[in-house]
Amino acid sequence: MMRAGFREWSGRVLTVASCLWLISFSGAAGAEWHRFSDTAMTTPIELEFWAEDEDLAEKVGEEVLAVFHQVDEQMSRYREDSEVSRLNRNAANGPVTVSDDLFAVLEKAREVSVLSDGAFDITFGSVGYLYDFRAGKKPTEEQLQSGLPRVNFRDVILDQGAQTVEFRQEGILVDLGGIAKGYAVDLGIERLVSSGIRHARLSAGGDMRLLGDKRGRPWYVGIRDPRSEGRNAVVLPLQDVAVSTSGDYERFFMDEAGDRVHHILSPETGKSVQGVQSVTIIGEDALTTDGLSTAVFVLGPQKGLEMIERLKGIDVVVIDDQRMMHVSERLVPPQSD
Repeated sequence: MMRAGFREWSGRVLTVASCLWLISFSGAAGAEWHRFSDTAMTTPIELEFWAEDEDLAEKVGEEVLAVFHQVDEQMSRYREDSEVSRLNRNAANGPVTVSDDLFAVLEKAREVSVLSDGAFDITFGSVGYLYDFRAGKKPTEEQLQSGLPRVNFRDVILDQGAQTVEFRQEGILVDLGGIAKGYAVDLGIERLVSSGIRHARLSAGGDMRLLGDKRGRPWYVGIRDPRSEGRNAVVLPLQDVAVSTSGDYERFFMDEAGDRVHHILSPETGKSVQGVQSVTIIGEDALTTDGLSTAVFVLGPQKGLEMIERLKGIDVVVIDDQRMMHVSERLVPPQSD
């Protein structure tokens, strides 16, 4: 494990910042680069891809953006008519048949939960609903203690053969906010590939997929400083990867004691995780990187890096609450003689 302060590192500036964003350099942009944007799943969506056919580009762009609204309609706990809301209302009464998409996300969520020994747990919604980040309200200790017995991913029973979901106890609320955007990003990339697109960037807040390179050179992706919106922690040259960042600055308020109350909750305590400011995961697909970024955030730098080092093709950048950066071994630059 490497721990480093913010300094010059192999030509990159390690001076940290919120989500991911693309670092723009002058050059390759032209009429053939098509850009689209939208808002869905409570987050801004940005799409950029290379295509020579204007009509095709318009059609593909609209199809990709529509994916996010489709996933939102299925998986948002804030929509009473969503598939997840119906699941939360009915699954404690018996098995509920769900769509292919929802079952795939629930299976991946369980995989990450098992891998992280419960650090990632979609049943955190059983206490998460007690927080109101817009109003700056948090639950009492009594409310948390009442809800915590229902936070246990093992109480969500998946039957692969029947494609059903059942809850073992009343009051469980699953929340896919820590993984559904990654799934939507992957679906969007699938639409691009099926339409013959080979160079693209698709992002939804802290989740991003890069398709190919930027026509002969890498995409440059910045990870923002968790405490300075206009600064970068690190700039990475990347291609053909997924990148997801979880940060304590995305949804938060300061309580009466001056403590930061944010949306990444510990399944063990029901309270905002302390000790970490942001986690960025780099891997092959956004469904995986989205879930892992939350898991590592909850686990903390030491246990989180230990877990990531066991996984093939996954890297991590963690910024702790002391403004120190921790990176997985594959990201450590070679030492010069």
